[in-house]
Amino acid sequence: MELRKTYFADERKDDLKEIGQPRLRSDALGHVTGTTTFFADRNLPGLLHLKMVRSPHHHARIRSIDLSEAEKHPGVVRILTAADVPHNVYTILILIQVGPEDETVLASDKVRWKGEAVVAILADSERAAQEAAAKVKVDYEVLPAVLSIEEALAPGAPIVNEYHGQNYYRYDSGECRKVRYGDVEAGFAGADHILEQTYGSGPIEHAPTETTGCIVVPEGSGRFTCYTNTQAMFFTLDNASIILQMDGAKLHMVGGTVGGGFGGKVDVTVEPIAILGAKLTGRPVSFIYSREEEMQISSPRAAEKLVIKDGVMKDGRIVARYVKAYIDAGAYSRHSPYGAQKSAAHFPGPYTVPNVWVDSYCVYTNRTPSSAMRGFGVTIGDFALEVQMDKLARLVGMDPLEFRFVNAYRDGDMKAHRQPTEGAALIECMQEASRAARWPVAEKYLAMSSARREG
Repeated sequence: MELRKTYFADERKDDLKEIGQPRLRSDALGHVTGTTTFFADRNLPGLLHLKMVRSPHHHARIRSIDLSEAEKHPGVVRILTAADVPHNVYTILILIQVGPEDETVLASDKVRWKGEAVVAILADSERAAQEAAAKVKVDYEVLPAVLSIEEALAPGAPIVNEYHGQNYYRYDSGECRKVRYGDVEAGFAGADHILEQTYGSGPIEHAPTETTGCIVVPEGSGRFTCYTNTQAMFFTLDNASIILQMDGAKLHMVGGTVGGGFGGKVDVTVEPIAILGAKLTGRPVSFIYSREEEMQISSPRAAEKLVIKDGVMKDGRIVARYVKAYIDAGAYSRHSPYGAQKSAAHFPGPYTVPNVWVDSYCVYTNRTPSSAMRGFGVTIGDFALEVQMDKLARLVGMDPLEFRFVNAYRDGDMKAHRQPTEGAALIECMQEASRAARWPVAEKYLAMSSARREG
């Protein structure tokens, strides 16, 4: 690592003890010697294994559930349905007032995505649980499904999630999260060139080495210890408390090393039902996704559709930017309303544009619920914006890096969501990038500073 101390010398203290210093990761030795403890590294007497009966349909009404054959299967200890879950409808972000509650722990009247959990089997062995799950008979009435953003928003489309009443999340700003800054129509009217492009992405699975899971141990006196690989310990604790209608003081969550998460282990999908199983049987319960489940059931990065329209002057200044963003939440909200809000706030990227209009939609489809992944709500938008910037540079005949220098935000510039820019350092980062890549730029750009704006 090399620190360039010539930048911001008057703003920086040189007595830093950590920044710029090499430090050994605290968990590195355990990883390379194989001594790191993961949640599943526990061999408990009387351990039960939990397996789910999952929907084979994208959208269907549950007419009936026949457990009779599964209950007689050797090794089966308990079978759980929606009727066993104290509070069976929840939303992860209800803790920060993002509602309504819209997702079932175990499906009751309907399934809304292929793979949705319907029945939980608790058995003495993983094999017995799997075999019993195969004997559960669910009578489905298959319903029309919408599997894309376009289908979901089409007039007369089947409603994915009745808890919302329409196929998009309703914000306090209406059908989408909105950003309005300046006069975008006037900006386009005065522009020398206008470029409109559409960008899209599909769902992206995290594929962690360690699959999602937990082990729950009854501790007596109504207390339970949950060993989990969650990335969101307090979300898990609080949501489990709400779902199970239990005092949070009775739930002891133990985290530790996560064998890969990337945002995919912030959803509360295994702990509440495993704790319920331990409570109703009085025995330890293990609920761990198979690799197949991890790939199909765990929430991916959302599919997105982005329409970006820019007005640009011959000298390279972007004078208007219009964005319509569509985030595919799948069947339930999870973290997607927050991701769509982040998307709106992030546009128009690290550039100063005087006229901006953004509409960001969180759309429901009959697909696997999407959620957090590595800067979700922003990452795909950044990809689209930077491809758009390259196209704009070619349109006006400018070098793509020099084009970015012209439009880069500086300290004091007002962002589209009306927050002044502070500590930008974008100009300096691009200067160093140009030197490192030996990318030639005009000297005037190397003389720029994030602390001032020329001309």
